[in-house]
Amino acid sequence: MTIDRARARREIGATLRLALPMIVAQLSAIGTNVVDAVLAGHQAAHTQASVVTGASIWVLAIVTGIGTMMAVPPTVAQLDGAGRRGEVGPVFHQALYIAWGLGLLLAVAVWHASPLMALFGVVESMRPDVGAFLHAICFAAPALTTYFALRGLSEGLSMPRPSMYFSFGGLVLLAPLGYVLMYGKLGFPVMGARGSGIATALVLWAEMLGFATYVLKHRNYRDLNLGGRMARPDPREIGRLLHIGLPMAVTLLMEAGLFVAVALLIGRLGETVTAGHHVALNVASVAFMVPLGLSMAITVRVGNAAGRRDPAGVRYAGLSGIALVLVTQLVSSGVMLAFPEAIARLYTRDVAVIAMASQLLVLAGFFQFSDGIQVASNGALRGLKDTRVPMGITLFAYWVIGMPIGWWLAFHRDMGARGMWMGLIAGLSMAAILLFARFWRSSVKGTWRDDPDTAAPMPFHT
Repeated sequence: MTIDRARARREIGATLRLALPMIVAQLSAIGTNVVDAVLAGHQAAHTQASVVTGASIWVLAIVTGIGTMMAVPPTVAQLDGAGRRGEVGPVFHQALYIAWGLGLLLAVAVWHASPLMALFGVVESMRPDVGAFLHAICFAAPALTTYFALRGLSEGLSMPRPSMYFSFGGLVLLAPLGYVLMYGKLGFPVMGARGSGIATALVLWAEMLGFATYVLKHRNYRDLNLGGRMARPDPREIGRLLHIGLPMAVTLLMEAGLFVAVALLIGRLGETVTAGHHVALNVASVAFMVPLGLSMAITVRVGNAAGRRDPAGVRYAGLSGIALVLVTQLVSSGVMLAFPEAIARLYTRDVAVIAMASQLLVLAGFFQFSDGIQVASNGALRGLKDTRVPMGITLFAYWVIGMPIGWWLAFHRDMGARGMWMGLIAGLSMAAILLFARFWRSSVKGTWRDDPDTAAPMPFHT
């Protein structure tokens, strides 16, 4: 393939302009976990371990919601690229029906998630506070899924700034609210882990209501007629969205489930190891928001090109985005490898926790490249609405390769938490290789053009 350098530069610039607000939005979203972990860590190691373990289970609800609603950005982007913007509003209404139903299901599931703790052997002393956190935060599940639908609409239309505004606003609100409820200020009782869950739930509802009001009132969305009468539920359109979104949800669950299973298994090793693991995982999660934000921009750019039926545009959008991700991962890897102890000290004053977190941060530095490549390649494939094969790839990479290797090293070779993290490196590396190969094949051979789900441009009449 001959490289048009001018076109590549234009594509990189367009991807960066779209991605930067998405990255800020993702960093703000994960920042809520950082705020919770830091507030809990400065109260007690027990509180921190309980909050981060509960947050690991809550992540399963988050990725199920965001994965399912990831059907919205490529669908909207392809309609927009094909000149069919008038069809966006009715499609978004169907997405809302999915969001509301899914939100209720997730709320019930999180409320009854306690058996997971017993299944994975989380120490008995942590279980009551983990349960209190989950029972508080589960009421935010419908707000969470509706917020992701709103984000998908706005970002699919190449308008990512509202996501940045409301995510950052929620982060600013969470810090004082979490402090008041966790530490018992302004007349409230000390609520610890439960207070963390209540604060996060309130912030998620505030973010969703603010975003919904913005979309209904702002002129940029006026031609979509979103404030008019809701379209009736359309089983065929709902089915099409779920056909795209559910494999994405499973894909994210395969990765998040791997990390959650690792966290819960490490919970068998005691509070100090658990707290150290979650400090390192929190840092890695913050770093991951940069390639994740870029992958969302890649989805929109690839989706626009696919909607235009532009094969070269698909290739340039995907490969330029992946190249950008490699640059960001070079930075995050360097920081983790150079300053692991200094980073750990930002989270806790416990010397034992700092020592454990520092060891794991070095391993996190090594998997930055594979993690970045796999999420960027997946983003490019989402833009083509290619979701079922990537689902199978992630299932194989994370659970057939990563988890068995981690389990064997951790519990049969007595490497503990370090062994589980080496399993993560193996699983992410396999996913990176296979997903990149899948996108390369699809973009070069143009197989995506035969997909009936790809939006075709409006015909021109003379």
